[in-house]
Amino acid sequence: MGHRLTKIYTRTGDAGTTGLADGERVAKDAARIEAIGAVDELNSVVGVLAAEALPEDMQACLTGVQHDLFDLGGELSIPGHAIMTESHVTRLERLLDGFNAGLPPLKEFVLPGGSRAASLAHVARAVCRRAERRVVTLARAEQAPPFAMRYLNRLSDLLFVLARALNRRAGRGDVLWEQGKNR
Repeated sequence: MGHRLTKIYTRTGDAGTTGLADGERVAKDAARIEAIGAVDELNSVVGVLAAEALPEDMQACLTGVQHDLFDLGGELSIPGHAIMTESHVTRLERLLDGFNAGLPPLKEFVLPGGSRAASLAHVARAVCRRAERRVVTLARAEQAPPFAMRYLNRLSDLLFVLARALNRRAGRGDVLWEQGKNR
């Protein structure tokens, strides 16, 4: 890291622009900044989930994800800079397979809920989907990190599976959707 922040406020963003890591100034509502912000929000929500009393394997998984998301934010802040690789996506797929192995097959849609930790995993999944949409928007307009969309897509799947696994480990089943329940 080139410069450590010693003063948190700089006043450089007061006019509605912000600086990318390469020094370029862009509007705070630019597609790239929206994507960076969505990934940052996702990392924060994953941090809230990780603050729960979780099984060690899930805690380690989420800590790894937080480091990945910080790397992804770095990639987004320097157009053309690549940190994440195919191995990041493959790691998520292995984690997905592992956590999913102990779960019964789905026959119904699952509602977000159950235990507190599972509910937080569902919130993280929804935020992850938003981050993915922001990266898709960015990719339509300009260069986006090559593995960002795939990583976020797998991560949302992983967060869904973690929610189910957390409910199961808490002795709860999935909260299943009942179509037309309140007619």
